[in-house]
Amino acid sequence: MRTPVGWEQHSAGEARLRESYAALPLAAPVRLAKRTSNLFRGRAAFSTGLDVSGLDGVIEVDGDVAEVQGMCTYEHLVEVTLAHGLIPLVVPQLRTITLGGAVSGLGIEATSFRSGLPHESVLEMDVLTGSGDLVTTKPGDDLFDAFPNSYGSLGYATRLRIELEQVPAYVALRHVRFADAQALCDAVICIVEEGAWDGERVDGLDGVAFAPGELYLTLARWTDEPGPTSDYAGQQVFYRSIQQRTPDRLTMLDYLWRWDTDWFWCSRAFGAQHPLVRRVWPRRLRRSDVYWKLVALDRRFGIGDRLDRRAGRPQGERVVQDVEVPVDRLAEFLGWFDREVGMRPVWLCPLRLRDREWPGYPLTSGTTYVNVGFWGVVNVGPEASQSPLNRAIEDKVTELGGHKSLYSEAFYDRDDFDRLYGGAELARVKALHDPDDRLTSLYDKVVRRR
Repeated sequence: MRTPVGWEQHSAGEARLRESYAALPLAAPVRLAKRTSNLFRGRAAFSTGLDVSGLDGVIEVDGDVAEVQGMCTYEHLVEVTLAHGLIPLVVPQLRTITLGGAVSGLGIEATSFRSGLPHESVLEMDVLTGSGDLVTTKPGDDLFDAFPNSYGSLGYATRLRIELEQVPAYVALRHVRFADAQALCDAVICIVEEGAWDGERVDGLDGVAFAPGELYLTLARWTDEPGPTSDYAGQQVFYRSIQQRTPDRLTMLDYLWRWDTDWFWCSRAFGAQHPLVRRVWPRRLRRSDVYWKLVALDRRFGIGDRLDRRAGRPQGERVVQDVEVPVDRLAEFLGWFDREVGMRPVWLCPLRLRDREWPGYPLTSGTTYVNVGFWGVVNVGPEASQSPLNRAIEDKVTELGGHKSLYSEAFYDRDDFDRLYGGAELARVKALHDPDDRLTSLYDKVVRRR
């Protein structure tokens, strides 16, 4: 059982971080030395990095507020807060996403329709800037407001004070089927406005589109009512249960990680959903970070491309993206996506900012968006290396008034990128806190893969 590390250990971790910064050569890029990643874009290799090994825990929990170190994973954060009957307002769906990563890279999950994005529940944070200073910043400060979606280009959060919410022991689920995308969109609008569906409260909301005529919303309700629970960390696969069960029930912990065991549905690419393979695949290794390492090996050695050539299939383009589309344009986007990309299933996660807008990811306050997540390979042929589908997706999302998350490959030209992601404000704040330009710029990281 994880326990808070306390302020003394946190201070020691910050000191170690600053020592590692001071030891970097002036010409060396300032990056984190960390073992895990949830990014899906390549970058230039580097040999040195900042020592964040002492910044991966919860400092303390005080009432409905937690002081958390920047490299603390949500897996470890939830382990501590659930002991108090509490969770963060938004818990991204993969265990090894860090709190600092979710704030600087925009996490999302089923509570985002009522609680927004992770950075919106941050009350204060300490940031190691490019100048080597530790700056305490709060909402309304230039650094704080520009930090979401900056991906380390403005610095790295070492401590974050976040809001928590009280939760019971269980989650009751309803999987509601819709015959077309517009009917699902109408339901999302209703749930966001009323916080309920068919007279029953909704605490968590996401969905899956399996086919144009088969779409589901999963409605979650926090509950203390006792009863049997399902286990999707074992032999059963969560996304398949959506088509098979109307009601379901999970512990709060299993609900938070329902998608992690099979990396949504992507574990099928490794055979992990085959009943025989699943029986011998150790439960402790059925996790998103294990699958991510397998993908990294594939990218390094080109295993998938070799198998495609051997099987006579066209060359594949990796299409791994999450995009936010206004709910009133979602049906249009899904129709286009079916025609032009043809990848199913896709994840659907409604999102609404809590109150105000943020310069680095300028969604419109008061507008409901739906995150559409799709992750896989499409065999497009010899033009795969030019990423035609990914480029088309960028153009379509922009046309529909949406935005694309930047954890994966991006292809924007500089002017479009700056217009879409608050480039002028980001550059202004970076110049204030990184006058020697030690940190890699957001455009260089995301598009140029530096």
